[in-house]
Amino acid sequence: MDKRVVIADDESIIRLDLKEILEADGYLVVGEAARGDDALAMIREFEPDLALLDIKMPGLDGIEVARQIKDSSTVVVLLTAFSQRALIESARDAGVVAYLVKPFRSSEILPKLAAIVNPLSIEPLETHDTPSVDDKIETREIVQRAKEYLMSQRGLDEPAAFEVIQQSAMRGRTRMRDIAQQILKGEFVG
Repeated sequence: MDKRVVIADDESIIRLDLKEILEADGYLVVGEAARGDDALAMIREFEPDLALLDIKMPGLDGIEVARQIKDSSTVVVLLTAFSQRALIESARDAGVVAYLVKPFRSSEILPKLAAIVNPLSIEPLETHDTPSVDDKIETREIVQRAKEYLMSQRGLDEPAAFEVIQQSAMRGRTRMRDIAQQILKGEFVG
C-alpha cells in the first residue's frame, strides 16, 4: 500500500496510537506534529497522500490547515471529539473528505481510511463529482451495518467482511454503498 501520511494532534498519545495502527496496516507515516502550523509545513514538504488532523491544535486548527492545502492532492481527514453540524459544514467547505470521532479503534478506522484513500471503491467509476462529507459518512455507516450483518450471518471477521463488500464492488464496477445496501436488503448473492 505505502500510502504516505502526516499525523497532527496535540496529544502525543493519540499520535503514537495512530502511527502504530497505520504502520501496522502498511501506511508510511512521513511526519508527526503537535501544532497545526508545523503540520502545514510538513504537508507542503512531504506532499503525503493523507493528512490526519486534529481540529483543535495550537498554531492553526485542523480546518484552517485543510483550507490552506485544499488545492493539493493530499486527502484530509479530521480527528475530533465533536460531531457538530456547523463543524461538518466548515470542514466540508475547507475540502475535508471525512472525520473520525475520538476515541477510535483500529478496527473502525482502518476500513474507513482504506475507503477514503481508495475512492474508486466508494464512488462509481464514471463520475468525477466529489460526494459531500455527509454522503461519505452515510456510506460508511451503511457499509459498517453491512459488515456487521456479514459477520453475524457468515461468521466472518471484520477485515474479511469488508473485503467481501470491497471486492464485490470492484468486480461489479459499482459503489461499496450499493453492495452494502444489497446485503442489508437480503439481495446480495456474492
